[in-house]
Amino acid sequence: MNISICGIDCDICKYKDEQNCKGCRSNKGSMFWGECDLYKCCISKKLEHCGQCKDFPCAMLREWSSSENPERIDNLRKLIQNA
Repeated sequence: MNISICGIDCDICKYKDEQNCKGCRSNKGSMFWGECDLYKCCISKKLEHCGQCKDFPCAMLREWSSSENPERIDNLRKLIQNA
């Protein structure tokens, strides 16, 4: 799996093909739709992904998960468990 900062599996994300998206890590948070606040937050805290944050899952991550890619929090929980 190619997991984004916020837990999206980039390998199966519809935007990989639709928008030729390489994911936030490759794009350094500069996405086809604009700057990613989740990416900026995580990088500013020097974390590998949101699952490492003491506030996980924060309000912003929960809000983003409620609209699109709801599996992202579960993906991050799996990363934490497998660490």
